[in-house]
Amino acid sequence: MWRGLLMSLTALATVGASPGSAQQAPSRAESVVLEREGFVLQQNYPNPFEQSTEIPFHLSDGLFAESGGSAIVTVRIYNIITNFVASPVAVGHPGGENQRLVQLEYTRPGRYQAHWDGRDLAGREVSSGIYILQLTVNGRTQTKKILVAK
Repeated sequence: MWRGLLMSLTALATVGASPGSAQQAPSRAESVVLEREGFVLQQNYPNPFEQSTEIPFHLSDGLFAESGGSAIVTVRIYNIITNFVASPVAVGHPGGENQRLVQLEYTRPGRYQAHWDGRDLAGREVSSGIYILQLTVNGRTQTKKILVAK
């Protein structure tokens, strides 16, 4: 029974998942969102994951043109009942590595990523399950489902 449930959850979490790395170009659908919104949240990888995951996102030239030259970015993780669980850390942020991705300012378009170690705000490993990944840029939000499978 548990194996079937895990397989179903895995299938749910990987719908629309993009294999590869943060350097991967956006899919056709993601390109449309990138053009329309000025940013796009790509699927985390690996997904599902056991210990940690990478979270790629793109910020477009148009986003910086409309916002006056900067973008304020926040990434949050929620559990399935929408309790705030964690904020991943920025990877490759111009202001330095390992800063929590909460209201961080980006001044250039490009491909970026966040890293989540699978721990909650208190430093405990989260349990297996579906989580909601939320990227907010200049007050606009995109979400993805992610799966922790331990």
